[in-house]
Amino acid sequence: MDPVGEDLLFTARTPLGFTVRVTRERWRVIATLKHPAMAGRESAIQATLEYPDQVRRSRSDPEVLLFYRQDGPRRWVCGVTKRTAESGFLVTAYPTDAIKEGTKIWPV
Repeated sequence: MDPVGEDLLFTARTPLGFTVRVTRERWRVIATLKHPAMAGRESAIQATLEYPDQVRRSRSDPEVLLFYRQDGPRRWVCGVTKRTAESGFLVTAYPTDAIKEGTKIWPV
């Protein structure tokens, strides 16, 4: 989990009523090491978290939510968050051509 006081890149208020924190260091890891295709796509992931097309609960961890927003024909941006109480943080983000299985929780 990101320590409190780390340099925030942005926060996003989700339609589920909680805020997701994204630190500069977390984004650097995502955009350079995990998913370089996301480099320079900070605004796309912020929009995905704030205005998703759908949100699914992870099958393996009920506190992990996957936010999807269409990003072209048969393409989506996915933001993976971990929620704790009324806040959360970004675990990872990536482009995808398929929406993962899991319980659809938004819109209902």
